[in-house]
Amino acid sequence: MVNNGYDKALAEEAVDSGKADIVAFGRPFIANPDLVTRLKTGAALNAPDTATFYGGGAKGYTDYPALEAADA
Repeated sequence: MVNNGYDKALAEEAVDSGKADIVAFGRPFIANPDLVTRLKTGAALNAPDTATFYGGGAKGYTDYPALEAADA
């Protein structure tokens, strides 16, 4: 298992080369609750707002737009 700064291409390379069996995505999942769909379809990712990380509230964890809302 690998993590820390992986994007789709780097993750696929790690798995395809045998360097990893699985890739963990932390920050991209926070900003993109629908990350799997976005990666599968090649959709743009929401940029994470690092100022809200570990702040103790809902802001930055529950208010990112889902793919359908972002494209509307």
